[in-house]
Amino acid sequence: MNAADRPEAEIVLRLSGITKRFGALVANDAISLSLRRGEVVALLGENGAGKTTLMNILFGHYTADEGQIEAFGETLAPGDPNAALAAGIGMVHQHFTLADQMTVLENIVLGTRSLWSFNLGTAAARDRIRALASDYGLEVEPDRMIADLSVGERQRVEILKALYRQARILILDEPTAVLTPMETEALFVTLKKLVAAGLSVIFISHKLGEVQSVSDRVVVLRGGKLAGERKTADATRRELAELMVGGQLPVNQVGPASPGAILFELRGISTRTMGGAALANVSMQLRGGEITGLAGISGNGQAALAALISGTLEAREGDIVVHGESAGKWSPRSALDRGLGRIPEDRHATGMIGDMSVAENVISEAYRSPRFSRMGFLDWKAASAFASDIIKAYDVKCPSPDAIVRLLSGGNMQKLILGRALDGNPDIILASQPTRGLDVGAVAYVHARLIEARDRGAAVLLISEDLDEIQTLSDRILVIHRGRLSKSSGRGELSIMELGELMAGHGLDEGASDAA
Repeated sequence: MNAADRPEAEIVLRLSGITKRFGALVANDAISLSLRRGEVVALLGENGAGKTTLMNILFGHYTADEGQIEAFGETLAPGDPNAALAAGIGMVHQHFTLADQMTVLENIVLGTRSLWSFNLGTAAARDRIRALASDYGLEVEPDRMIADLSVGERQRVEILKALYRQARILILDEPTAVLTPMETEALFVTLKKLVAAGLSVIFISHKLGEVQSVSDRVVVLRGGKLAGERKTADATRRELAELMVGGQLPVNQVGPASPGAILFELRGISTRTMGGAALANVSMQLRGGEITGLAGISGNGQAALAALISGTLEAREGDIVVHGESAGKWSPRSALDRGLGRIPEDRHATGMIGDMSVAENVISEAYRSPRFSRMGFLDWKAASAFASDIIKAYDVKCPSPDAIVRLLSGGNMQKLILGRALDGNPDIILASQPTRGLDVGAVAYVHARLIEARDRGAAVLLISEDLDEIQTLSDRILVIHRGRLSKSSGRGELSIMELGELMAGHGLDEGASDAA
């Protein structure tokens, strides 16, 4: 029997009537929820539903306009992160907050001792870290450098950091976003041990299958309000999805592909390192009318491949061929001129400029074209009209083309990037992590647009760490490991676990790089 079925289980966290406004926008509207000892509550909601704001209020980064928070029967001081930590609340962010050039031990104890302390107590800290790691299946050597750890190991360090600070409530924000299936299974084993020991967990995820397998109860937010609450055992995946979007979820039908000519090709490409492994003698062909999926653990060369195709990274060896001709010197401008539509991995860092307007962002790759430029001056009327067209066509929720982009939700930013990238029906589309961090409704929308592009004859390269997405959309699948590509497989030829094994480097033919 889980905590949700035991009304006598202690309520360790209670949020009552939490309301937060940003000007005219009500981000949280009188939200109330509770968490019991030894319970896992999943927090679901579309992008912009208010999940992040609510967690920022809980952690003291924001102050609620109305309502209060109680932790273990005591009212939590508003707007004070130290009060949250002292109350036993820990959080593992989706994007890890670790210092690469410090050891595991140094990252974990950082901030737990006074700078004026003469004795850092590293021996005792090392013993305690090893004991916690052993108890909860979070094995990692305390003296290893963070830079040398895998993504899964880094996540273990983040959890150990919270446990070391004696967290009794753990918030996990998209904890499996960058994990392999095997690492995800290991995380869930750890969560069961933590919950059995009395820890309470808020589990934020967009993956409904994971929510159903790990949580006791599900709380759904929509439009800043509490849309519903269900015992996980009593809720279907479709019911949860429809609670999130407020209606029936669209179902994308992926029919068989009709591959055409080779539109883009890499021949024997090697690069320098960029955001992980370098490419090593990689050859790949992208055909029109086909989605080629690239799976891999973060840091295995996906960033280098995306940068190379985008024109921001030069090849040390090899050739890029577009429409059967050598591309010569390849740059961001030549890539756009030769028909590349680019959906970058990080919509915040490289996809959009947060302090610029919607109109400025959507013309940023074409502002020199006659469409938006007249005698060296920008045609702001044309730019605003183009932005309005994208807002309407892609159902972007924003007040006007003059809205500042950083105030939009991640899903709405991604729709703007899609509109910009797919404008003019490009022949070649680079979609790098196009649905990372998006809710089920936004994911379905992005998938539909990529399928439409394929069906009109575009060659699509889908780079994703979500194996369900890779298997659903891809006509051909490649795996990248340490900068090398596997041989390609057709849709349905390999199971998720078989792909996961290849992602970990097991059974991968290191010499296979033609990927034709």
